[in-house]
Amino acid sequence: MSSVTYGILWVLTRAVAWICFRFRVIGAVPKRGGLLVAANHASYFDIPLLGCGMSRRAWYLGRSDLFVPGVKGVLQWLGWIPLKLGRLDRKAFDMAVALIKAGKVVVIFPEGSRSLDGHLREAKAGLGMIVAQTGCPVVPAYLKGTFEVLPAGATRPRFHPVSVSFGEPIVFTPGVGKGNGETKQFYREVSRTVMERIAALGGVVSPNHHANAGARKAE
Repeated sequence: MSSVTYGILWVLTRAVAWICFRFRVIGAVPKRGGLLVAANHASYFDIPLLGCGMSRRAWYLGRSDLFVPGVKGVLQWLGWIPLKLGRLDRKAFDMAVALIKAGKVVVIFPEGSRSLDGHLREAKAGLGMIVAQTGCPVVPAYLKGTFEVLPAGATRPRFHPVSVSFGEPIVFTPGVGKGNGETKQFYREVSRTVMERIAALGGVVSPNHHANAGARKAE
């Protein structure tokens, strides 16, 4: 997609978002350099509204089952990277890593799929894997109001204020030559830290709180 076409779509989406949802943007992503934007996911509206909340073009890791004939080409043209759920999709992650190393912005929804109740859930390991391979900063983002606009199972959007908040970039230090146990621990550290920041941006309970409470109850 050309920068002109993308710019036109960005302006149109931003205008519709403001008219229909009184869309507001708090904070911003860095203007240069490859990075990963990690956001909560509660609605199909998350991607277009997150996109028009950034001044830079972004590529999105999205479910491969959305890439049906007739739609696949359009979605990829818009910057979607098909991601197979339920297993490690090396092709999708390699593409995301290559884009970040080329200085682009890649968006990931750490929870893996839409939240059915609007609450945050624990992150999957893919977030930490990309950070480990690129050393890129992670910008946490919280989308507020999209669940009320179009929750899972709904067929018609509702008018409701929506905002997206971007936090300060988080920089991790991936270890070189770590063993398997240490690598998994790094993935968990990245996931927990990012979800804590996302929760803080939205003023909501972190999924780590529920996990810790469950662990204490099991003891």
